[in-house]
Amino acid sequence: QVQFVESGGGLVQPGGSLTLSCAASGFTFSTFAMGWYRQVPGKERDMVALIGVRGNDPVYFDDVKGRFTISRDNAEQMLYLQMNSLKPEDTAVYYCNRRPRSDDNWGQGTQVTVSS
Repeated sequence: QVQFVESGGGLVQPGGSLTLSCAASGFTFSTFAMGWYRQVPGKERDMVALIGVRGNDPVYFDDVKGRFTISRDNAEQMLYLQMNSLKPEDTAVYYCNRRPRSDDNWGQGTQVTVSS
């Protein structure tokens, strides 16, 4: 079964940093592009960053460009999101998924709260 387990979220002050992790299983991780998404209550789940199967061609939502870095470790089937210079508007539940998305297999996500 396709599974994603996100971790690493927490409460951080504006300007702080967090690194999120996603453990993927149940599919051939190294053959799928991967992405990070985020969602706040009442809003759609939006793409934050995408990365190619070899860690190539990262793509970022404009509002996080220059602050977030997506990376992956195919040997460990792990996806990461390094988040720097965090802003209150980054507050959301963050999810990972493969691309094309496995929409029936979203994980529980990890909460990121940026607040003073």
